[in-house]
Amino acid sequence: MKFRLFGALALASVCLVADVQIVDQIVAKVNGDIVRQDEIQRLSRELAQELKAQGQSGSQIDQEYQTRSKDILRDRIDELLLVQKAKELNINVDSDITKYMTNLQRQSGITDPDKFHEYVRQQIGMSYEDYLAESKNQFLTREVVSQEVSRHITVTDQEVKDYYDKHQKDFVKDERVFLSEILISTQGKDAAGKAAAEKKAKQVAVDATRGQRFTDLARDNSDAPTAKAGGELGGYKKGDLAKVFEDAVWDLPKGTVTQPISIPTGFEILKVDDHTKSGLEPLSDAKPEIENILYGPKMQPKVREYLTALRKTAFLQIKPGYVDSGASPGQNTGWQDPVTLKPETVTVAEVEQKTRHKRLLWLIPIPGTETTVTGKSSSR
Repeated sequence: MKFRLFGALALASVCLVADVQIVDQIVAKVNGDIVRQDEIQRLSRELAQELKAQGQSGSQIDQEYQTRSKDILRDRIDELLLVQKAKELNINVDSDITKYMTNLQRQSGITDPDKFHEYVRQQIGMSYEDYLAESKNQFLTREVVSQEVSRHITVTDQEVKDYYDKHQKDFVKDERVFLSEILISTQGKDAAGKAAAEKKAKQVAVDATRGQRFTDLARDNSDAPTAKAGGELGGYKKGDLAKVFEDAVWDLPKGTVTQPISIPTGFEILKVDDHTKSGLEPLSDAKPEIENILYGPKMQPKVREYLTALRKTAFLQIKPGYVDSGASPGQNTGWQDPVTLKPETVTVAEVEQKTRHKRLLWLIPIPGTETTVTGKSSSR
């Protein structure tokens, strides 16, 4: 009977083991962190979706995907190394991430926390907690790069001037007016609603002329799609704008805010962010743009060098079948199976613990009897 029971239990155990499925795998170890297979798969899907959203053809998507997908593991290891470095440097971005999430919630127009969390899940495709953690990591990595790499890169005035002299045709500009907007909509409103909208538009215009930040007023009051971007519209050449708007803003100085302009869909308030004249842009005005142009080619190699240096001092293991395209030359990142590892030494405490464990085994009752082994003799 006992034999049959043991056999049944053993058979059940075998069946359970056979039914076990590997849900996830570790593909890389980065110091105390890991990279999971499902992360690589998720990032691969996001890359494919990004390329598809860019409107490229099927062959272009395939070619670009093959090129960029090779760096997915590299980029994930980069992020983990930078986040770990941020902790080492005691970098704190809590206030930045709180501000970011608060603005995101304000833009969504959802005040209920639970509903906002669900909104994030639907829009981003991951839980609020995961998105919060991922966003925080992005802030941390940017701050590390800023402190450890960016501040060591310089673009000299001579480099700026040389670029300007060689590319002057790129800095011949048409006259443009740069605008931001606040739209107070009247769509679907009756006479009373339209009157209330006009009153609100006039008050917002007054607030803007009295010094309140136009971007904040746009974010909090505008019904236009540009509200999330602070109302920014960009630049317009002569003839690009509808006549009612061009007549209202073209001759206004920079910083001026218009009175509400009545249009079929509501009341439009415009602010002149800038007004550039036609002709060759002065070097002083072109300098920020040129610095950005020259900064990029210098930045990327330095970031790569920094990440390679971080790899040299990191504990890295990459599972067979996966490749870190940013690997440090000569560094051994071979995968080690813990099952095959044997300790080279043991401590006295470990020996004593094993000896004590063996002694305790002698006190275990023998199954099916009342006999207890006590070392040299047994009793009933």
